[in-house]
Amino acid sequence: MTTERYRLSFTTGGLFVREAPAIVERYLWTADWVGTRSDVRAENLLQLRTAAASTRISKELIARLQELDRDELEELRDANVRDQSYLLWVAACRRYVFLREFASEVLREHYLARRTQLTVSDYDAFFNSKALWHEELEGLADSTQKKLKQNLFRMLREAGLVTPQHLIQAALLSPRIAQLIARRDRRDLFVFPVSDQEIQRWLS
Repeated sequence: MTTERYRLSFTTGGLFVREAPAIVERYLWTADWVGTRSDVRAENLLQLRTAAASTRISKELIARLQELDRDELEELRDANVRDQSYLLWVAACRRYVFLREFASEVLREHYLARRTQLTVSDYDAFFNSKALWHEELEGLADSTQKKLKQNLFRMLREAGLVTPQHLIQAALLSPRIAQLIARRDRRDLFVFPVSDQEIQRWLS
């Protein structure tokens, strides 16, 4: 059986909550991701110190934002920080199967089982189980493995889904945000620590 290789380039930055609105605003004006990418770099829209950082971060962030449809992008532009964070977490999980599987198989399952804390050991167990099927994980340098772990937990914190002490926090999606996310696939809501009953209430 052939297993699809994981993309693992999410070691760059966190959710980019501060940077995302400027890129989204430019894309919604141009409707052109290639042109948006060029504008971000040429005009230093992200206000970064070096061109190399602008190139690296804009490439990563745009790859994630392309996972959102226009309605989701418009909502991200206009939303409060909490809802922006939720949408950026969804975008990252759509882009990276590794993140999506961790969120649904570990984070949400812990929440449903009323386990209040997400530990480093939980991550390690998940990583080791996936490495049995994904040789690209087995071959990672220790430093890269560490970055993957650190950035995953960083994104969870920035999304407000875990505390700095790794306590799991229920997602507080509004029905509007939940319905937007679920239009493509209801299972996209499984990347949040929420119950089936909560999802049903949001979508009804």
